[in-house]
Amino acid sequence: MTATVHPDTVLIVDFGSQVTQLIARRVRETGVYCEIVPFQSAEEGFKRLKPKAVILSGSPASTLDIGSPRAPQVIFDSGLPVLGICYGQQTMCEQLGGKVEAGHHREFGRAFIEIDKECALYDGLWTVGSRHQVWMSHGDRVTAIPAGFDVVATSPNAPFAFIANEDKKFYAVQFHPEVVHTPDGAKLLANFVHKIAGLKGDWSMAAYREKAVAEIRKQVGDKRVICGLSGGVDSSVAALLIHEAVGDQLTCILVDHGLMRKNEAADVVAMFKEHYNLHLVHVDASDMFINALEGESDPETKRKTIGKLFIDVFEAEAKKLGGADFLAQGTLYPDVIESVSFTGGPSVTIKSHHNVGGLPARMNMQLVEPLRELFKDEVRVLGKELGLPDSFIGRHPFPGPGLAIRCPGGITREKLEILREADAVYLDEIRKAGLYDAIWQAFAVLLPVQTVGVMGDGRTYEFVCALRAVTSVDGMTADFYHYDMDFLGRAATRIINEVRGINRVVYDVTSKPPGTIEWE
Repeated sequence: MTATVHPDTVLIVDFGSQVTQLIARRVRETGVYCEIVPFQSAEEGFKRLKPKAVILSGSPASTLDIGSPRAPQVIFDSGLPVLGICYGQQTMCEQLGGKVEAGHHREFGRAFIEIDKECALYDGLWTVGSRHQVWMSHGDRVTAIPAGFDVVATSPNAPFAFIANEDKKFYAVQFHPEVVHTPDGAKLLANFVHKIAGLKGDWSMAAYREKAVAEIRKQVGDKRVICGLSGGVDSSVAALLIHEAVGDQLTCILVDHGLMRKNEAADVVAMFKEHYNLHLVHVDASDMFINALEGESDPETKRKTIGKLFIDVFEAEAKKLGGADFLAQGTLYPDVIESVSFTGGPSVTIKSHHNVGGLPARMNMQLVEPLRELFKDEVRVLGKELGLPDSFIGRHPFPGPGLAIRCPGGITREKLEILREADAVYLDEIRKAGLYDAIWQAFAVLLPVQTVGVMGDGRTYEFVCALRAVTSVDGMTADFYHYDMDFLGRAATRIINEVRGINRVVYDVTSKPPGTIEWE
């Protein structure tokens, strides 16, 4: 879907920080629309989006390195409010005549700033002389500020922790207000977009729905659209939105690739046929997918194989319909962000099962992606706006590769069936315990190791099953769910007793930092 310019937009220039997405989340939470653009195309993004304010992100880079990222000068010449965060502060100072040096005390983690001067950015939050916790993550630091700037706050290792040029509405902080470890950080960002930039905060899902429907109609016209309907929240919301826009021009295709959860395909078909007047085609392609994946152990090859076969199935089904001009997908904003390597890193591989980079030329189809501006939690709000039941909106995410990426090592039909049964028992226990809605995502993983065990009077040599459960808001970061041991004991006992092929269960207690992939 072709993006349009929102009347009140904040531009976030990404210099490669792992928490840039959190800046966007905090801005969106204020009711203001924003977009992230990589620094390499920031000038083009600035001209295209016509923003009302700009935020410069952090970065793993150093402004002292030759060729390090810079903000386009047009941003500083525009007269718009600008907020620099961490590296964003440092490049702002360098570009405007200040100085940055290395070799001083580094700060990583919790720190405290002392407020020395009144400033509009913290209006209503802090007072002169007060002390506040923030989160630092820097090696270099500013040692001289540009003309026109004043020091607002200091920390023991950052004499220019918070600076401002009130006349130009330029603000810069060495700490990260976007992370939860800076308790007042979200309020600082809200002050920036509302009090400094004067934006109203009237961006809503109702407004997004109206805009998206109009854009879909404009893009599609009287042509035919096919939509890959997985049964997940993303593709379902995309399907309902497109159906509202173009009605019977939409055909949804549910591809059962043999990697879905137990009874998933049947449940999805039943729900949509009973409650929604959509044209839905159910394609059983499980043999095709599993034959192609059997024995494959490389996770990236699995993803690419699945993505290719999805395209093959959609292409074949489009021909049966007499052709289609558009393929619709439930691509989200994190998919778009993570599929673009802003600083030459590995993020291009993270969403390789999504076609965010376009479709094969042979298909002669265009993508319709009405959710590509939204985060996961925003899609849930839109789903509610469209009338999806809460029980469906609250479903745990289950990405396209399905069980394939939850079965590390070589894929076999037997292993997939063992994993499917274990996963079903695990989710059943979660629901019985009343924990499903408290957990953002939970799933079982069949590890590529086998252990010796004794069950009854016999010795076994069977697989180890790992259980995963995380809490999150947007899926960009996650922390493991803190089960009590009674629950884990019940779940493990049921899996071992009921699922032949598993004799040991472990619980995964790792967290998910920004930008990491699902399992492998």
